[in-house]
Amino acid sequence: MARIRPTQVADDGFWDEDRPKGRRKAVRYAAPVAVAGIAAATIGLVPALASTGSPDLPKITAEELISKIAASDAEQLSGSVKITTDLGIPSLPGGVSLGDLAGGQQGKGDAAPESKLAELVSGSHTLRVAADGPERQRVSIIEKAAEYSVIHNGDEVWAYNSADNSVYHAKSPEKAAKGDHRGEAPEDLSGLTPREAAKKALAAVDDTTQVKVDGTARVAGRDAYQLLIRPKQNDSTVGSIRIAVDAHNWVPLKFTLEPKSGGKAAIDVAFTEVDFGKPKASAFRFTPPKGAKVTEEGRAEHKAKGEEKAKEKGLRELSKLNVIGKGWDSVARLDLPGGLPAGASGGGGPSEFLGGLGKKVKGDFGSGTVLSTRLVNALITDDGKVFVGAVDKSALIDAADAAK
Repeated sequence: MARIRPTQVADDGFWDEDRPKGRRKAVRYAAPVAVAGIAAATIGLVPALASTGSPDLPKITAEELISKIAASDAEQLSGSVKITTDLGIPSLPGGVSLGDLAGGQQGKGDAAPESKLAELVSGSHTLRVAADGPERQRVSIIEKAAEYSVIHNGDEVWAYNSADNSVYHAKSPEKAAKGDHRGEAPEDLSGLTPREAAKKALAAVDDTTQVKVDGTARVAGRDAYQLLIRPKQNDSTVGSIRIAVDAHNWVPLKFTLEPKSGGKAAIDVAFTEVDFGKPKASAFRFTPPKGAKVTEEGRAEHKAKGEEKAKEKGLRELSKLNVIGKGWDSVARLDLPGGLPAGASGGGGPSEFLGGLGKKVKGDFGSGTVLSTRLVNALITDDGKVFVGAVDKSALIDAADAAK
């Protein structure tokens, strides 16, 4: 099926149909982009992307399948990924969602990845991805008549928003580590491919987890084994995680996370089209278009030293992140310096403001507010402590009581 290149996107070969064919394995996709907020750890993509039919494949144990995923040394791929996320993030007064707040700079002509990628915390999105070893990756978010792309090529990182012709430029973390701080690349685009989402889930596999191979499937036209992961613990909001793994390259092709509460998947990451051949070199080249507004990111020399010192002091004042519990039922605790910020409600007090977003609760710890999504819940106590995890409300209260 032919792909239509957005009208505002330069013809750089990324949209060509005659991509090289092959059977080489896929690389760990580490395009330099961050998704703000706790939901970043649980970003995912929709089902309905697997082809019909269950291929007849040789038997394999869960241990063998996990070992093959870990041993995969794939380095090249290109393809399309469909992302649909339904985390159930609550809305603030006026219809502004917490996802909107995570975006920060959205709608301000800022091509920086941190501001653009926050859009992926909800809804459905189509991405084009390509990777050619650890030095070259690209991801493009496809919109109605535009494209947002992040390109990593050697020591250069570029982000381009064709909708407003804005460009972000940074140096890769490796270059910055050697003392060149003309630009600092943003963090990984973790979770935006099935492989990265699967890595996070597999890292959580321990004696608190049930794992088994649960049949086979066809995903993006390829035969795949289905790995099923379920928490053994009762307090987790995660019902199950299903990972479809390529039966030849051992690369995860599809990742689906279903909440314990039921309903449609909260997270689902899947290739709709994938090719394990070497992408064209032109896919990783970028030159700012004529008239584009270019923002150089990094340790700008004009930043006041006082501002930097104030920021560092604020970070030092944050208490260490303590983890309470084990496995899927673990809860992270963070103490806000100075308690809840005054004036957060616009006049009604922080506690009243938070009460409008969540549910007021009480316990031995005192009182606070629970903010809920379909996966990640947070308890913010009135004295400025935050307890967060993929657990239900009672587990948060128990953690707060234990930490009293």
